[in-house]
Amino acid sequence: MACTEISDSDREELAAFIERYWGAPFVMSRGQVYYPHKQPGFIERRNGQIVGLLTYHSHHDAVEILTLNSTVGGHGIGSKLVLHAIGKTRELRRKRVWLTTTNDNLHAIGFYQRLGFRMTELNLGAVDEARKVKESIPLLGERGIPIRDEIVMSLEIEPFLDDGD
Repeated sequence: MACTEISDSDREELAAFIERYWGAPFVMSRGQVYYPHKQPGFIERRNGQIVGLLTYHSHHDAVEILTLNSTVGGHGIGSKLVLHAIGKTRELRRKRVWLTTTNDNLHAIGFYQRLGFRMTELNLGAVDEARKVKESIPLLGERGIPIRDEIVMSLEIEPFLDDGD
């Protein structure tokens, strides 16, 4: 399996993938609407089928991971995609990689912490507000936990030394 950057020829397939796994053609982060299939990112394929996808948005001094999916668990696909995003963040000379997840997503919270991410912000009621725009967001998540809040997780990127330093 090879992780490749998203190309324009992938966009239509990605739109269907996002709709299937995210319940709509868009995702919400900090009150903003994003269409992940229109964003840059990385794809992992097996036998021509998408088994992993990470999309991101670069702005200011950071890269925000918008979506991360792995359809085959236990093979390191998610970790590999996040490591590619960290590499892209360095390449773009940004200072951090960050993302939002919901308060119920215990699996994701643990996954990102194992990769070195830290919880840096809690947006109380953010998912309740997002549900007004994206009605497909369920009321209950993992283990019956009410989905209400957004957790921001960040990974600081080591500063770059200029040539000659």
